[in-house]
Amino acid sequence: MLKKLLLAIAIILPTCAFAQAKFGIVDAQSVMELMPEFKAAQEQLASVSKQYEDEYAKLTEAINKQIQEFQALAEDTPTAIRERRQHEIQDLDQRLQAFQQTAQQDLARKQQELVAPIQEKLVNAIKAVGSEKGFTMIYPDGVAIYVGNDVVDVTPDVKTKLGI
Repeated sequence: MLKKLLLAIAIILPTCAFAQAKFGIVDAQSVMELMPEFKAAQEQLASVSKQYEDEYAKLTEAINKQIQEFQALAEDTPTAIRERRQHEIQDLDQRLQAFQQTAQQDLARKQQELVAPIQEKLVNAIKAVGSEKGFTMIYPDGVAIYVGNDVVDVTPDVKTKLGI
């Protein structure tokens, strides 16, 4: 009898606790896009990206010039000169590819460097709202397949917490 009573309590207790749980959702992406720090980071990334694009254009222009000069060589140009020019073009092309790869890596690193503190600030604000309002869990909006009426959208509270 005692075992049955304990088993019944063990089954009912989590159900009662779950009924009192409070869940929320937040549109973290839209909040982050409204943060002034995010806008500043985007501008900084655009500036760095523009510098890389300008340098890439210069390298491309140099390769195109070399190709045009190679194509303009007279047919009686010695083979050694033709081969040297081909090697120069190939070297420039390899440098261009290496530059492009390095630029992509640098931009990704810079983006992570700039966005990480913003994400941390956003997560801390979501945690603070969750703690203050007594939420059991707050999920990113769009993750759940179904959201019931008792789930609260805390996006406005997070915006307020961040001063947006």
